[in-house]
Amino acid sequence: MNLKGRVGLFGGTFNPLHNAHLEVARAALHQYELSGITFIPNGIPPHKERVLDGDKEGRFEMVRLAVESNPKFEISRIEVDREGPSYTIDTIRALKDDYPQGICFIVGADRLLKLDTWKEPHELLRSVPFIIAPRSGVSLDVFDVSPFREAVIVPLQMEDVDLSSSDLRERIQRGESIREWVPEEVAKYIEEHGYYRKRGLERPSPTS
Repeated sequence: MNLKGRVGLFGGTFNPLHNAHLEVARAALHQYELSGITFIPNGIPPHKERVLDGDKEGRFEMVRLAVESNPKFEISRIEVDREGPSYTIDTIRALKDDYPQGICFIVGADRLLKLDTWKEPHELLRSVPFIIAPRSGVSLDVFDVSPFREAVIVPLQMEDVDLSSSDLRERIQRGESIREWVPEEVAKYIEEHGYYRKRGLERPSPTS
């Protein structure tokens, strides 16, 4: 399927945003000739037991700082400002009319495999094309079965994404630097605000 000119919606907890997130966005932008990427930090990811004060605003700010210098990247507050849990299908429905050029959704292969935990999974599969980022241990063959055959799913040609936000949070808790794996602006923000050192920001949910 030709995705040229569409806008790629890239949702996630981004807790914190790291270099692999940006690599995935850049790969999607260029490989499928998208017109831009819209990062959508989750407000309250489904099934979280609690949300710490400042959680979503802090994550939003880290993404904003990381993408503001790229004219092809933008950030949306749609889920941050939404009351209650953030569901991908609701976001797609709300944004479709804002992008007459068309949209697609960017997601890691491991997250898409958990589709049965998402709200209205079959409707979601039919709603937009999916660009999937490879993850170590997840073969693309697993998507050649029902219900994924209902969707348009195309892969990114890039190295498997092994970097995770949870690993970075654990490094910070051990007193280690993460500057090697996050944009400079994000590293500074985390250090200045003391995120993840003790209680940190909320651990991300595996569902969307």
